[in-house]
Amino acid sequence: MAKSQALGNAPLTSTVAENATTRSTSKPSVWRDYLTMTKPKVVAMLLLTALVGMCLAVPGIPPAKAVILGLIGIGFQSAAAAAFNHVLDRRFDTQMARTYNRPLAKGRIETWKAVVFASTLMVAGFVILLELNALTAWLTMASLVGYAVVYTVWLKHATPQNIVIGGIAGAAPPLLGWTAVTGQLDPHALLLVMLVFTWTPPHFWALAIHRRDDYAKAGIPMLPVTHGIEFTKTMVLLYTVMLFIVGLLPWLTGMSGGVYLVGSSLLNLGFIGYASKLKFADSKGHAWATFKYSIWHLLALFVVLLGDHWITSLMF
Repeated sequence: MAKSQALGNAPLTSTVAENATTRSTSKPSVWRDYLTMTKPKVVAMLLLTALVGMCLAVPGIPPAKAVILGLIGIGFQSAAAAAFNHVLDRRFDTQMARTYNRPLAKGRIETWKAVVFASTLMVAGFVILLELNALTAWLTMASLVGYAVVYTVWLKHATPQNIVIGGIAGAAPPLLGWTAVTGQLDPHALLLVMLVFTWTPPHFWALAIHRRDDYAKAGIPMLPVTHGIEFTKTMVLLYTVMLFIVGLLPWLTGMSGGVYLVGSSLLNLGFIGYASKLKFADSKGHAWATFKYSIWHLLALFVVLLGDHWITSLMF
């Protein structure tokens, strides 16, 4: 399961207030609120990187038991980390337009119920992964603690490098998928971690530029708040160049072949293109467009990794 990762009270804008009024007339159902706390789209992306890690760990198709139990366990633990994030950030979420309507921020779900929900997912995920091997179970638990506690509670509010240091937790799923199948650490699995780790800062800083005023109002020291938007644009560009270089390592080490080299190079050059426009020819909404591209970039990158692996297996 490969691996991204940071609030002053002020009235919300009139547009946000109008949205709140509209939403209040269609209150989400309880199950949807619980689902929202698990950040299902984020978990789905993490599970894709974990699945690719599983498939790359063996020449053919990985064992069904490892895939099924591994994805369920990693999914439960990832969902638990997301739910704990909702709990720990509930006070700050009320101050940001992006998060003010979350279930705990709005008081639709009581905090103790959310804690029980997250804890249940955490324990269930750990037990399921322990059925595979202890290494995967404990590595996944360490990732959960790294994101839900170290990043959310401390790093997010301590340093503008929060997303760089904390990104290692979000970069772990490909490694977790690998160990779920093999029960062992492998240098190639660590390359997958490096890919997600290097991708995370430009992905999140593009969002932070778009939401800079939100983070400033909430008092979170994101890079655009502490060092300015122009500096952050420079860092986004530098990290995309770094990502291009790191992206060559799977091919240079013989882990992947020509299909991956071509596909990853095109995807990474596309990211550099978005970052270059953000730095030198920015336009309204381009930071948000860069953020959206980064999501599809990572998904496509891991699909290319998997496609290259299967093509190579069929040929040789």
